[in-house]
Amino acid sequence: MKLPSKAKLVDVGPRDGLQNEKQPVPTEVKVQLVHLLQDAGLKEIEVTSFVSPKWVPQMADNAQVMAGIRRKPGVRYSVLTPNMKGFEAAVESKPDEIVVFGAASEAFSQKNINCSIAESIERFAPVVEAARAKNIHVRGAISTAVGCPYEGEIAPERVELVARLMKEIGVQHVGVADTIGVGTPLKVQRAMEAALKHYAIDDVSGHFHDTYGQALANTMACLEMGIWQFDTSCAGLGGCPYAKGATGNVATEDVVYMLHGLGIETGIDLDKLIDAGKYISDHLQRKPNSRAATAILNKRAG
Repeated sequence: MKLPSKAKLVDVGPRDGLQNEKQPVPTEVKVQLVHLLQDAGLKEIEVTSFVSPKWVPQMADNAQVMAGIRRKPGVRYSVLTPNMKGFEAAVESKPDEIVVFGAASEAFSQKNINCSIAESIERFAPVVEAARAKNIHVRGAISTAVGCPYEGEIAPERVELVARLMKEIGVQHVGVADTIGVGTPLKVQRAMEAALKHYAIDDVSGHFHDTYGQALANTMACLEMGIWQFDTSCAGLGGCPYAKGATGNVATEDVVYMLHGLGIETGIDLDKLIDAGKYISDHLQRKPNSRAATAILNKRAG
């Protein structure tokens, strides 16, 4: 079995991880989290999203967070921009990459962004065009790629459709997301194969939630296909506001522990990463939702 020799992780903790927290997280705490992540060796960090504060109040300080970051050379700072208004606000903060998202489920698209899949792609086509014109990299996320809280199982053909539509409007990289964490290895591989019909292997990544404890197995199944890029979240922060009971993203610490055990290079210092996860978990007054972090923190305490 030939696995990739290196892996790239995008830590989505500051954005995807914190967006559903009920308690407001102060701007300086978000900025410090980004600093701790980049000091741990993360080269890709999803910092914030430029969405209406009415819908996601936690991200209302997006511009302040971007302005507060001490940027490190070689690190890519990305932001979510669902529409033109969001993009125009985001450009002021000089992101290296923007993220647009579309669902593979019609029902989820309607409930999440009040429009059909086709309409959602049309809506962010001008965003992609404007970003590309300014040399800003564009990543697309295909949410609910294997399962949906409203429609149940999602056929790989739906993933292929969204990947094709994203490719047609100029999205450069596509992430296949198991938003509610119901995927199992074979289903995830089929969703990935669907995206790979339109994108090269270096332009596809996985984004897994651990609701049913399958995220590491799903990551492994992708590694076996040669996929080497994944979204993860420090301390396992985050969930999905539109998916009842969906737990957080897979913890960056757990994925790094597994990758290092497989001899796959990440460029990430696991101990420093655990410190970053502990920092934000302490602020939120709970324990990190990461098995590897818990084990290592217990060892340190012992």
